[in-house]
Amino acid sequence: MNPLHDELKQRYEAMMASFKKTEDDPYRLHFHVMPPTGWLNDPNGAIHVDGVYHLYYQYSPYDAAGGLKYWGHYTSRDLVHFKDNGLALLPDQPYDLHGVYSGSAFEENGVMHYFYTGNVKHLGDHDYILSGREQNTIHAVSYDKGMTIEKKDVVIDASDYPAEYSNHIRDPKIRKINDVYYMILGARNRNDEGLVILYQSTNLTDWTYHGPYFGPLKGMGYMWECPDFFELDGEDVLILSPQGVNQDGFLYQNVYQSGYYLGEMNADEVTFTPTSQFNELDRGFDFYAPQTFEDEAGNHIMWAWMGLPDADYDNPLEYGWQHAMTLPRVLTVENHQLIQKPHPNYQVLRKQEDVRSLHLSEGAYEYFTGTAAELLVTIDDVTKLTLTIRSDVTLTYDDETKQLTLALGEAGRGRKTRTIELTQLKQLQCFIDQSSLEVFINDGEYVMTSRMYPQPDEEKIELTGEATGTLTHWLLEQKNKS
Repeated sequence: MNPLHDELKQRYEAMMASFKKTEDDPYRLHFHVMPPTGWLNDPNGAIHVDGVYHLYYQYSPYDAAGGLKYWGHYTSRDLVHFKDNGLALLPDQPYDLHGVYSGSAFEENGVMHYFYTGNVKHLGDHDYILSGREQNTIHAVSYDKGMTIEKKDVVIDASDYPAEYSNHIRDPKIRKINDVYYMILGARNRNDEGLVILYQSTNLTDWTYHGPYFGPLKGMGYMWECPDFFELDGEDVLILSPQGVNQDGFLYQNVYQSGYYLGEMNADEVTFTPTSQFNELDRGFDFYAPQTFEDEAGNHIMWAWMGLPDADYDNPLEYGWQHAMTLPRVLTVENHQLIQKPHPNYQVLRKQEDVRSLHLSEGAYEYFTGTAAELLVTIDDVTKLTLTIRSDVTLTYDDETKQLTLALGEAGRGRKTRTIELTQLKQLQCFIDQSSLEVFINDGEYVMTSRMYPQPDEEKIELTGEATGTLTHWLLEQKNKS
């Protein structure tokens, strides 16, 4: 340890010793991971080891509007109930002095390995794109199953990146293939084009630049963040979060996107060739920087930040915290599409099941309540269908236009509408938390995730329109309730 580390840790522990949840917080989430206080963003180091899930995350504990980044740390044995373990990595070295930025983890021979970006900003007249910034790639380890992390080495110094790149190279993810470790990083070149670059190593210490793994591509933005790569159901998958992609109709409506390509990794050249277009992972307002890992059953799981950087809408800050994680999602590839479903472990939160036949016509409605609830709508036939949550959050499908539209009204605090064009609507599975909404559409073909801020006493969940099918409603355990 060093004096700066000790000082930063003691300051945090002193703050948390006197910290109490705001009892009357109307937006505190019941079954999503959120920060105890301050700001949360990217999931980091997500991993399952010896029966324990570890979720590290970008964390600014002292300011809900953001600030100096640490890694916070939650653990869980079931992906549903979590324990807060405080700070895991602190900005306490010359190579990460201005932020412990995003990274990933894996376990090998009883040792957990972490690779992350250390951010440093220099004083002076800089644009912090082509000058004035260091983004160092750092290796750290844990010998006690993820509870204590020891920084080891700067394995790629910012000065060692190839000259054709800007100062923006970050967010390492590691994959081992045939005794060789491959590291991908998100990058921005000097022509303001985003791409994923690749390094390789045989010992986790000495890394050699291999070249671009994928990109750049015309029209796909100036910076690609948080890359992730893996094989799933016989397909190679590349996930990334590009910045600077222009809106195209109902596509790419957020300030930054997160999505995936399916394709093939060339084993000899270690490059990626897509066989699909870029597909957004989530079509709602609040989703960014996803990261994947495997659960204890070997399923591929994805977490993401339920938020966005530089968004043009706002979240309330008066209760001292901001942002949350999505529910963990199980990924599969079906019909050359990445399918996302809520992790089934969350079913333990269900209570008071209410099953009804759906027979909606003009003037009819189905009504439910719950600040923490799940609603499953299976559709046999539909002309129009509107789901109203609270007073002015609506999810509306019109079979004539084949459009599903999420509208947030005043509860959106600047979020307005998002629309998906469907072939047909077969199913909706909605997870309603105090101030969040996740909608899984057609058994995971699409997802829409958004924060929302209704009045504290609103609990309405209502369906109207012309449709037949089946409804199942559950209240969900309010496990985070103060």
